[in-house]
Amino acid sequence: MKFSIKLVLSTMIVLALALGFSGFYFVNNVFETSLDREVGQALDESSILSFAFETAALNVPLKYSVMPDSVVEEIASKLEMGGQGGGRLLRIADEEKNILYTSGGFTADEGLLPQTDQHTKSYRVICAQDRFYVHTCVSINALNRILYLETMKDVTEVFTERALGFSLYRKVTVVMLLTGMVIMLLIASLLTKPIRLLTKATREMAAGDYTYRARQISRDELGQLTGDFNKMANALEENICKLEEEIEAREEFMGAFAHELKTPLTAIIGYADMLRSHKLDEEKSIMSANYIYTEGKRLEAMSFRLLDIIVAKQDEARLQETSVGELFAYLQEMFTEKKETDIRFSHEEAVVWMEANLIKTVLVNLIDNACKASETGGGSGDTGSDTVGVVEVTGQTVENGYRIAVKDYGIGIPEAEQSKIVKAFYMVDKSRARSKNGAGLGLALCAEILKIHHSELQIESREGEGSCFSFILAPCGCKD
Repeated sequence: MKFSIKLVLSTMIVLALALGFSGFYFVNNVFETSLDREVGQALDESSILSFAFETAALNVPLKYSVMPDSVVEEIASKLEMGGQGGGRLLRIADEEKNILYTSGGFTADEGLLPQTDQHTKSYRVICAQDRFYVHTCVSINALNRILYLETMKDVTEVFTERALGFSLYRKVTVVMLLTGMVIMLLIASLLTKPIRLLTKATREMAAGDYTYRARQISRDELGQLTGDFNKMANALEENICKLEEEIEAREEFMGAFAHELKTPLTAIIGYADMLRSHKLDEEKSIMSANYIYTEGKRLEAMSFRLLDIIVAKQDEARLQETSVGELFAYLQEMFTEKKETDIRFSHEEAVVWMEANLIKTVLVNLIDNACKASETGGGSGDTGSDTVGVVEVTGQTVENGYRIAVKDYGIGIPEAEQSKIVKAFYMVDKSRARSKNGAGLGLALCAEILKIHHSELQIESREGEGSCFSFILAPCGCKD
């Protein structure tokens, strides 16, 4: 059952109970008020009749010391005929409560007589022949006799009005309930519209449409729920996109890894089989062995790089305060013998947070790549040389930390390739990279190391003009 239907039914049940109890109380209260008024009038009329009987008894001749029954019947007959419309219903009983006179149509039983004595008045409401009456009984003291006067007052109209009141109220209640149901259906439809929109959104997302969002149509709690749902959907979509990207990257990684293994292994197996199954001259044997050695070393380097990437992803660096001067001193000593490239170092002194060995690995990879990119020629403009490439390694304090940059004036990187080169096994020029024993893992390792330093690799490059790779480390006092 829909929530809106439940809401309407619940409201209708509460409304029906409220109208039922209030209607019963209202109509019954009016009825009891009218009945009390009729009872009061009946008792007043009974008192008037008893007074009239006693007055008539005073006119009885003095020859009677005790009023005879015949006189009682005569007075009762006159009182009966003296009513409005000429037809009172009354009954007279003697001291022993034996009936002396009864009006025609007086149908009440004698159940009220035993309850009445000389000092009380009694009454009751009875139903006789489908009509309702107020039955009263009072005592009369007339000529040394104690008599009992009973009257019946017709109050059927009061009961009829109550029945009509209940009938009318039932009709009004039905009309009000039907009208209320229509109104509540409209209200429930408006109140539950955000829920329906949320339900549709969840169905669309369950079907795979993660871009679908629920429309927010109110600012109440349901509107807030819609807003929170959309935020959750945004986060879910981002996570799914990340997962899809990771899956795609993993598939690309596996494909590239398989390809990078296949190429050298095919050559190694081929040359090894040639050495095993053929007698080769010394030159060809040396060439084959050299190729096997070269490709084996490339596989070894690739395996070490992969291991470094795995360790960098799973391990957290222990960042320490380290002087930049020590880092640059190590790099200058490391690349002193690099004659084919002019490597220039310059830096500002500072102390930064880093794991020195990991950052050294990053810079060694970046400088090595810069040297390879500069080997085709090109200069910085101030060297005048076309045969020796120039690589600049700089360190300077910037607003948000300490920036280390490695710049070359080599072949550059196409703009379309710049966002991909930090992926494992990705190489802009595969044949050139393999000729220098590259596997496309250096920049991927650098990116992973910088992540655990809460930094990232910035790339600025123009094809044919050179490239600049840089990153920023946190200075002391900003370890975060």
